[in-house]
Amino acid sequence: MLEINIQMIVGFITLCWIITRLAVFLLKKEFNILRELQLILVYICLVVIARMTLLPLHHVDGHIGTIIFDASKILPFWMNLKPFTFVNDFYDGWQVNIIGNIAMFIPVGIVWPVCFKKLNTLGKSILAGGGFSLFIEIAQLLFFDHCSDVDDLILNTTGVVIGSLIYFGIKKATQEKK
Repeated sequence: MLEINIQMIVGFITLCWIITRLAVFLLKKEFNILRELQLILVYICLVVIARMTLLPLHHVDGHIGTIIFDASKILPFWMNLKPFTFVNDFYDGWQVNIIGNIAMFIPVGIVWPVCFKKLNTLGKSILAGGGFSLFIEIAQLLFFDHCSDVDDLILNTTGVVIGSLIYFGIKKATQEKK
């Protein structure tokens, strides 16, 4: 059993980020500070989404709660594969769930196409953001107290769509003015 806290999650993401950026630097043998500052937006998206999706939203003893990894409790997986159950789900805070899942991924739809030149179309941007959301839902299968939910995938991808529409809409509008 392993209890994972916010510092461990941020530390892991940061370590992976540094290793990746060092590898890119060693391969390209160039360093562009403006590019690195731009990519920090991607890093921030990753950290915020990891915090919001993996750790409890409520505080425990005034601190961000933790998650437990216990290999003996992973199976059976806890998941909802029935889409649109959130429409009929009127428990307290359902609005936060819907709005939060969408809002959390709007920056992905904006930031990723800015930072990654290959995400140069609406479709590619949505596919990348939806794939990222799918990765998160699959990762949640490792934690017995989390439910992987197709509704989260739908809502997160909706956020990516909105963000991508904003980005590509602004991009198109500014190109037409030139």
